Amino acid sequence: MTSPGAGTPPLPPPPLLRAPPPPAPRLRPRPACFPRPASFLRPASVPAPSPGAPSRLPPRTSLHRLHLVPQTPPRSPSAGVCAAAEMGRAERALRLRRRRGPYPSLVLWAPPTPGHAVTGAEAAAAAAAEKRLGLAARLQPSCARGARLRRGARSPGRRAPPRWRSERCLFPETPGTSSAQRLFNVMATPRGRTKKKASFDHSPDSLPLRSSGRQAKKKATETTDEDEDGGSEKKYRKCEKAGCTATCPVCFASASERCAKNGYTSRWYHLSCGEHFCNECFDHYYRSHKDGYDKYTTWKKIWTSNGKTEPSPKAFMADQQLPYWVQCTKPECRKWRQLTKEIQLTPQIAKTYRCGMKPNTAIKPETSDHCSLPEDLRVLEVSNHWWYSMLILPPLLKDSVAAPLLSAYYPDCVGMSPSCTSTNRAAATGNASPGKLEHSKAALSVHVPGMNRYFQPFYQPNECGKALCVRPDVMELDELYEFPEYSRDPTMYLALRNLILALWYTNCKEALTPQKCIPHIIVRGLVRIRCVQEVERILYFMTRKGLINTGVLSVGADQYLLPKDYHNKSVIIIGAGPAGLAAARQLHNFGIKVTVLEAKDRIGGRVWDDKSFKGVTVGRGAQIVNGCINNPVALMCEQLGISMHKFGERCDLIQEGGRITDPTIDKRMDFHFNALLDVVSEWRKDKTQLQDVPLGEKIEEIYKAFIKESGIQFSELEGQVLQFHLSNLEYACGSNLHQVSARSWDHNEFFAQFAGDHTLLTPGYSVIIEKLAEGLDIQLKSPVQCIDYSGDEVQVTTTDGTGYSAQKVLVTVPLALLQKGAIQFNPPLSEKKMKAINSLGAGIIEKIALQFPYRFWDSKVQGADFFGHVPPSASKRGLFAVFYDMDPQKKHSVLMSVIAGEAVASVRTLDDKQVLQQCMATLRELFKEQEVPDPIKYFVTRWSTDPWIQMAYSFVKTGGSGEAYDIIAEDIQGTVFFAGEATNRHFPQTVTGAYLSGVREASKIAAF
Repeated sequence: MTSPGAGTPPLPPPPLLRAPPPPAPRLRPRPACFPRPASFLRPASVPAPSPGAPSRLPPRTSLHRLHLVPQTPPRSPSAGVCAAAEMGRAERALRLRRRRGPYPSLVLWAPPTPGHAVTGAEAAAAAAAEKRLGLAARLQPSCARGARLRRGARSPGRRAPPRWRSERCLFPETPGTSSAQRLFNVMATPRGRTKKKASFDHSPDSLPLRSSGRQAKKKATETTDEDEDGGSEKKYRKCEKAGCTATCPVCFASASERCAKNGYTSRWYHLSCGEHFCNECFDHYYRSHKDGYDKYTTWKKIWTSNGKTEPSPKAFMADQQLPYWVQCTKPECRKWRQLTKEIQLTPQIAKTYRCGMKPNTAIKPETSDHCSLPEDLRVLEVSNHWWYSMLILPPLLKDSVAAPLLSAYYPDCVGMSPSCTSTNRAAATGNASPGKLEHSKAALSVHVPGMNRYFQPFYQPNECGKALCVRPDVMELDELYEFPEYSRDPTMYLALRNLILALWYTNCKEALTPQKCIPHIIVRGLVRIRCVQEVERILYFMTRKGLINTGVLSVGADQYLLPKDYHNKSVIIIGAGPAGLAAARQLHNFGIKVTVLEAKDRIGGRVWDDKSFKGVTVGRGAQIVNGCINNPVALMCEQLGISMHKFGERCDLIQEGGRITDPTIDKRMDFHFNALLDVVSEWRKDKTQLQDVPLGEKIEEIYKAFIKESGIQFSELEGQVLQFHLSNLEYACGSNLHQVSARSWDHNEFFAQFAGDHTLLTPGYSVIIEKLAEGLDIQLKSPVQCIDYSGDEVQVTTTDGTGYSAQKVLVTVPLALLQKGAIQFNPPLSEKKMKAINSLGAGIIEKIALQFPYRFWDSKVQGADFFGHVPPSASKRGLFAVFYDMDPQKKHSVLMSVIAGEAVASVRTLDDKQVLQQCMATLRELFKEQEVPDPIKYFVTRWSTDPWIQMAYSFVKTGGSGEAYDIIAEDIQGTVFFAGEATNRHFPQTVTGAYLSGVREASKIAAF
């Protein structure tokens, strides 16, 4: 090969290139010690050289990529520079590099000014300079990924300098190519640095990075498949997501005409193992000049207005472009099939789909058996535990049943898609701005048409203090314990849990099964298969915890609510009150064998309704529901189709003599009464159990101090009204205030309580009790004498010597019986448990009910549901303090009153007739201006003398604490369990608390 020189033909001119704009900010930053070089733009057009004329070097364009010497503008606009001078400059540049190291703004050789003609001698000199410097040998290693140059290699304790870069490797040396021509090729490349190969960004907001020429060469030769004829090769590319099992991804979108399908693309975007889309389809939606851009921007606007997370192309693909998957409903098939992209999945399609069906079309499926076709292999991978961890975006349900209940939340924070009309926050709030939305919704209670107004399973933003509510955007502690895999990203769990709760409260009269939930799981992609698999686990957990499938539901032997793994247990329950029957009903529905032993000749315990009054049911025990929102009693009333009567707020206080107390006096004394309790609350903040005092004493002390310091003197009537409010407090505690702890009298108020209406269960609790007991094995007149849990099984012996054995036993007897040792335990109960049992008090209240020939009180109380009796003195406080009208329809004439506090002891020695006489004397004093007829029927309760009850409800005695409720509730060795209102720290003293304690213990027994 001859070198170019005099007498040789001129080299062909290099292509005319327009210099690109300066490098984008994403490129490697330039060291501060070297200013950015000036741009030398090539003229728009350069005349082609005439034949025989010397070729012209292009202006300074891309040689600064070689990164060897500082780039400087031409020293002078002279016509040319001699080759020796150029060689000298190159040698000086090499020495400079050796002293200072390579920098991004260094170039090897500064060409002459634009328009300078390169002679043959100059070209030869340039070739000689290249050869002397060993340019080719030094530049070639930089083209390999991760290669280090000799001068730039990392040494211990020293940061490696930036690597040299060159595009020279893109121009292979071919025979007949001179060194000067290769320099021209290098100089003719576009100006700008070669980008590093970008690492795969796993975030949904990542954008595509263009490949450098070096990458393109590597990718083009990375993996090839040879055709059968051996004449052509098909290029493809693996998914760059670490751990992805897709060796040959397929684009699911097929949106662009240039879609890669299952071929080669510059980048695969990973959504899950088995779901990818190509870079061409990405551009189709993301680039503003493409056809799909309008669709993407429309979706992005909706997503931004409703959701909290940032919209991204990956989120768009997952929310709008992934195909739906649906399962064949044939029991013998149950294979998963992928729907075509244009088919929108609905609950109806999910309920009725069969293999080969073409939803939303009139085309009938072919007669061939489509169920015989194999299932997609990707379906099997979804069940693997690692598959969910490879999911880029969590599933967001479309048109979830929970959407109306969660309109105050960002949909994507509670597992729902912001792109659906059902999650349109602007419409739900009257176009309120998102920034003001949560505050405007703070006090708003959501009511869904068709749903009981007392059902509010989710907290609203900024709301608190409502019992049995869950945060729809946060997992509870027991949920995190059961499902630790969702602790990092709970979106899927929240989506399914919220859906299950909404479905349950939409129809609580039927058991909720996985088959009823699955059609409502509307989400695109393979993740729907995973959701269907997970919904069963979550539903069983929520069933076991009593969050759903609870109340008076009764299921058959072939419809148990929990899998067969739970059926191999046997349980004996002692006591057929609300707690025992609640636990028995739950365990029976779970498929666990249950036997209930009841000492009395009836079920219900302290729930006992008297139906002997004409047209009215009067509860000898409980009948009032305090707070109905989310109360399980309200749930059971909904299941049974019975209604409760909401109490009105009016309560006239009538003095003996017949005068109605001025309401302003009542309000003033009610204020002072609450102020006394507030002072007690302040006093107890720094007090220990040893510093506790009786509540009654503390109130008297504070009252006397207030009178002394303020100088206020209450009138006799005001003092009597204050005694009325104190009698109400004794009714709530179930005891004389001198036995109640001043430190812990309202310990349960530290927990969320049931809010909403206070109601009268007009049909009586017996309706619920009888339904709970339906179909259970209950042995009446079977008082338990001994429980022996020292062996492998628990041995229970009744007073008549009958023995029962089971794996577990649940004790639900009243606290008073535990305190008196009515049941012997072997081994005996621990000292800690016995101390807790004795630290609580067994409160007593009694009731009296009277039926009259007519409603003599209507003219005075004017339709109020109850009226109060102002006691003439403190000694008569609590004796018939309040009278309740037991017929909300105002047709029958039945009044009921309570006896509480010290008054209980005063009537204990009296017979029923004497108690009736005292009650009638009180009524005639209250209605002195008119005739009060004698009752035609009445009853007086004697709970304190019932041998198997002996109490009404518990309270914390002086020196005790609310912790005692939790200690009593602790099980013994996973064998002996305890339930009842005296084991429920959150809701003591109520039927609701007793019922929930039974549900709680049933969950614990099932889990053991």
